[in-house]
Amino acid sequence: MSYLVMGVSGSGKSTVGYLLAQQLQLHFIDADDYHLPASVQKMSKGNPLTDDDRKDWLLRLNQLLREAEKAGQELVMACSALKEQYRQALQQDLASPLKVIYLHGEREVLQERIGNRAGHFMPRILLESQLETLEVPQTALHLHIVHSPAQLVQQIIYHYHVMAATEENSDKMLAQFGVIGMGVMGKSLALNLAGKGVPVAVYNRTVAGVEERVAEDFVQAHPDQPLQPFSKMEAFVQSLVRPRRILVMVKAGGAVDAVLKELRPLLQEGDLVMDGGNSHYLDTRRRTQEMKSLHLHFLGVGISGGEEGALKGPSLMPGGERAGYDSVAHLLERLAAKDRKGNACCAYIGPEGAGHFVKMVHNGIEYAEMQALAEAYQLMRFHLGFSPSAVAEEFQNWQNSGLDSYLLEITVAILQKQEDGEPLLDKILDAAEQKGTGGWSTTAALELGASLDPIAAAVMARYLSAQKAQRVQAAKVYAVEPEQLVGVPLLLVQQVKSAYEAVRLVNHAVGFELMRRASEEYHWQLDLSSIARIWTNGCIIRSLLMEELADVLKAEGPLLQQARVVEKMTTLLPSWKDVVASGLKANAALPVFSSALNYVLGYVSQQSPANLIQAQRDYFGAHTFRRVDQPLDQYFHVAW
Repeated sequence: MSYLVMGVSGSGKSTVGYLLAQQLQLHFIDADDYHLPASVQKMSKGNPLTDDDRKDWLLRLNQLLREAEKAGQELVMACSALKEQYRQALQQDLASPLKVIYLHGEREVLQERIGNRAGHFMPRILLESQLETLEVPQTALHLHIVHSPAQLVQQIIYHYHVMAATEENSDKMLAQFGVIGMGVMGKSLALNLAGKGVPVAVYNRTVAGVEERVAEDFVQAHPDQPLQPFSKMEAFVQSLVRPRRILVMVKAGGAVDAVLKELRPLLQEGDLVMDGGNSHYLDTRRRTQEMKSLHLHFLGVGISGGEEGALKGPSLMPGGERAGYDSVAHLLERLAAKDRKGNACCAYIGPEGAGHFVKMVHNGIEYAEMQALAEAYQLMRFHLGFSPSAVAEEFQNWQNSGLDSYLLEITVAILQKQEDGEPLLDKILDAAEQKGTGGWSTTAALELGASLDPIAAAVMARYLSAQKAQRVQAAKVYAVEPEQLVGVPLLLVQQVKSAYEAVRLVNHAVGFELMRRASEEYHWQLDLSSIARIWTNGCIIRSLLMEELADVLKAEGPLLQQARVVEKMTTLLPSWKDVVASGLKANAALPVFSSALNYVLGYVSQQSPANLIQAQRDYFGAHTFRRVDQPLDQYFHVAW
């Protein structure tokens, strides 16, 4: 069977077709080369071709395809083939159907591409007539041109290789990947892979009157994608090529165990199950061992990026048996976002629950980053008199001066959002909710003996915010009102920016230090630089800072002792201290700004008051202490 790469002008069909032919060592035909001179002249003047204009052209192309088939050869043809009748004309009298690849993209992208190319007879004005003429093929491999030509070629080759290898009874194709749970994330991840030519089986449970035909309706809404729906688990499992690769996207906790209990009897040795929810890493360690005892692979896959990231490319943090990861790495890497160098934002994290631990820390950093932005907003809005739009403008300036991040970007958008001429933000209840991962990070830090000050403070700030009724009553009892910061507003805002920049560094530093402690405790051998790299795109905490940290963390030693970080922190520290002191004096609660500062001041103190604490412990509990004038492996007690 020969290949037909089709699409409107600007879709890149000629480039993709040529590269595909090179890769497969096949003859390439660009249909544009066979247009009659009169047709070329007509299009050059901006006039669209009619069906009659295309008739002889299509006959000639069909003849080339028949001649190749008669000679026992395959070829790759790039042709617009806009209508179904054109595609039928191309396939007329062929013994084998063409492998049709349909390239599609947004109108704006197509227009830009046409405008940028030189030496082609097709003007940009004809794009609209082509889009009007286009009849999207129902039985074709649909690929979005957001991917590079080389990536598209690899998707085409993989798709058709898979089809050839997994056909059953000559007409049924086994799916390469399965997704259980058709919530927002499950649907988006399934569409992500299916959109790249990977056949995906999707399953959702049936609960009468609550969840009915969820998988079927989802697939019906996307008829052009290689998706297969199932509401019975056994049929779902049987639809997958072996070794099976199944991603579970259900609520963390008991629901995951329930799915695994149902799955296990249906699986065979070597099959792989992945948990893509926000499961606790200790649960993942347990499940990994349970599945291993049955000769099954299990991965805990941290997934960050939300609905948009899941659809376009998330950051993936898979942990578990290396053999399990190796069996699915090629699919996870296609699913993931790409960093600046084009590498997948996915890497093997480590054994057991390492993937979910790293995702937990990611969320902890996220908590503190969000709280830090909220505190910066609070200082500007209520203590410097800025309007929401003025705060948004200032945050935009921060974005353009080296502090760009996804969270800062969405904060600007939130501050600019209006409803009935008023800021929508002012209509949102100031009681933050959470799903637990931030608290898990704090608990893990306590268990591992790591300081996590700004992240713990951010978690506690959410708890306090949820006590809305008590806070309202306390405000009446104490009558403490926000006071204006004293000084020149523009200079004070610059200090707030410096403080925020310093807090971000500390927030990331304590997060990576927690991962280092866990790596030592559990013998995970975490690559902190690699983790920072996969957090440079796709995830919620992606930022320019993360790009820098991916490089900084290649060096040995704590992040806060790296030369460039020390230089930066030394510059930022005076403004940071002024902001915290002034803010607290002006009645601004600054849990993350102040806790991070306390951490740094304690961290850089050669002499702490902890010697008094040890003396107190020995006094009332005979807990002993070490002496500065004796070997540190010796302990002493005094009869106080």
